[in-house]
Amino acid sequence: MQTQDKAAEITPEVGAEIAARLAKAIGASQDYLLSIQNSAGYWWADLESNVSMTAEVVLLHKIWGTDRTPPLHRAIAYLRSQQCDHGGWELFYGDGGNLSVSIEAYMALRLLGIPEADRDLLRARDFIVQRGGISRSRIFTKFHLALIGCYDWRGIPSLPPWVMLLPDFFPINIYELSSWARGSTVPLLIVFDRKPVFPVPGITLSELYSEGVENAQYDLPRNDDWSDIFLGLDAAFKLAETLNLVPFRAEGIQAAERWILERQEPTGDWGGIIPAMLNSLLALRVLDYDAANPIVVRGLQALDRFAVTPENQYWIQPCVSPVWDTALVIRSLVDSGLPPDHPALVQGGEWLVNQQILDYGDWAVKNRRGKPGAWAFEFDNRFYPDVDDTAVVVMALQGVQLPNEALKQSAIDRAVDWLASMQCRAGGWAAFDVDNDQDWLNAMPYADLKAMIDPNTADVTARVLEMVGDLDQATSSNSKMGINQMGIDRALAYLQQEQEPEGCWFGRWGVNYLYGTSGVLVALSLIAPKSHASQIEKGANWLVSCQNPDGGWGETCRSYDDPSLKGQGVSTASQTAWALIGLLAVGEATGHVSRAAIDRGITYLLDTQHADGTWNEAEFTGTGFPSHFFLKYHLYQQHFPLTALGRYRSLILGTGQA
Repeated sequence: MQTQDKAAEITPEVGAEIAARLAKAIGASQDYLLSIQNSAGYWWADLESNVSMTAEVVLLHKIWGTDRTPPLHRAIAYLRSQQCDHGGWELFYGDGGNLSVSIEAYMALRLLGIPEADRDLLRARDFIVQRGGISRSRIFTKFHLALIGCYDWRGIPSLPPWVMLLPDFFPINIYELSSWARGSTVPLLIVFDRKPVFPVPGITLSELYSEGVENAQYDLPRNDDWSDIFLGLDAAFKLAETLNLVPFRAEGIQAAERWILERQEPTGDWGGIIPAMLNSLLALRVLDYDAANPIVVRGLQALDRFAVTPENQYWIQPCVSPVWDTALVIRSLVDSGLPPDHPALVQGGEWLVNQQILDYGDWAVKNRRGKPGAWAFEFDNRFYPDVDDTAVVVMALQGVQLPNEALKQSAIDRAVDWLASMQCRAGGWAAFDVDNDQDWLNAMPYADLKAMIDPNTADVTARVLEMVGDLDQATSSNSKMGINQMGIDRALAYLQQEQEPEGCWFGRWGVNYLYGTSGVLVALSLIAPKSHASQIEKGANWLVSCQNPDGGWGETCRSYDDPSLKGQGVSTASQTAWALIGLLAVGEATGHVSRAAIDRGITYLLDTQHADGTWNEAEFTGTGFPSHFFLKYHLYQQHFPLTALGRYRSLILGTGQA
């Protein structure tokens, strides 16, 4: 294999100094991760997004009149701490400020009692007005403002409630929406129908209209293409509302209400994500549920469990990730040499086995043959297990030795069978559903976040194939478990088709091409190192070409909007680890890869590790919705580097011992 950096064969020679540094770094990282394991056996760290999550929770509590129960006043310090020098708030670290996020932060501070003349709000107002003000913001920001009378409902797209009554075999129905869009949209069918206003005395936010509130236009934006047909449909829907001629209106509202109640977890969660939880509680408020109703009480309590309260602050996570965190930490500890029967790994593995979901969820609507056996991202999410978590949990369990191995194996078998049933027509795997790929849904005016569907992606597909290769390696057999050779061949063809001209792959759930390319290289190196040698070589070449002068790798979230930024950005620990994991997999499979690039990357990780075994990075390297919503997993910068260091030591030194 030739790379841009002169090809070098992976050999066991390495200096005593680097070996000693490796041992020290791995030991410190292991000690840190072991020290933060929960007594129940799982690992779980903060999951950070932008401030809009916190702002919308403040709004919800105001609407419910429950704003004195949680310590919302502490959100003031948090929101102030997140404001940038330019006066706005960011979508992701270093983005220069985002209009919609800034408007929602401003709204929250006003709702929390901060006066319009406050110095920070004056700076924020200038930032917002200079960028077009409320009229230029996203639909969901306008929707939240409309709830308190600060925007006119005329500018919000209509969602007719009769959509709930369309059967699942109909070409258009709620199950053609992605799981996250479905969980958020069904309750909004109620809210958008009723168009409620809960005014807050003294707050109009008229100062945030660049053109002046009296000149505001409430027309939906035109695209001057075929998608403008939706504007005509929206006008028809609004006319029907005005004339009270919406068909099956009451029946649609009742169906939506029933759907919401059926999908609330016993813990109060809806879908394990803040938007679905917020919107479900809004719908119940519009339906005149009382704040003392047990359904509402559980929902608000679940919402409060997403809160983080450090140093007299209060902020809201968009989701929680204990299953994901636990599985990835276990893999890193195993990869770095911890014995598979280590008590911490046993406890973590048993916790994961107990989290397997044995209920049918929404996935079964389009997947009629699959049987339960998957894992979700969160503590409680029976309706929405996902492919990515399930594949990673299977690999984590495969790497540990539990007292009841038969129980573990039965859990793995169920999971693999479920994954086999989730393969899409195109050959790959999506996150939550099968064949959820009607892209025209993203053209609706309501869909300005462009996240209405859940098509198969290269990174999730690669994870499933990596799992297949991992299981085959462990069992020393040719059995593909529930995923047969035909399914594997279809997936390989899909990945080959998805490779970019430069050699990289798009990363749907991590930023961005570094994430996608690393995952695919690992999968191809395990499953098809010979038949796909040219694709592997091209991908490895691309990774090497992206290495920064400091030895690390990084990629900006802007690469989702500007393809010229693929693989470019300041070095981070997590993204450097991804690149190394991909290159090391290529080296192990082929024996040839750029040893110099790998060594420089390892040195970067060793040089940037802190004495307590941790790495720090401010950048967001997780993706919620490409271009529109990003995440910072606070454990990514810890376990991925440990995985890279452990695999490097195993490959280069030929030992996995700590």
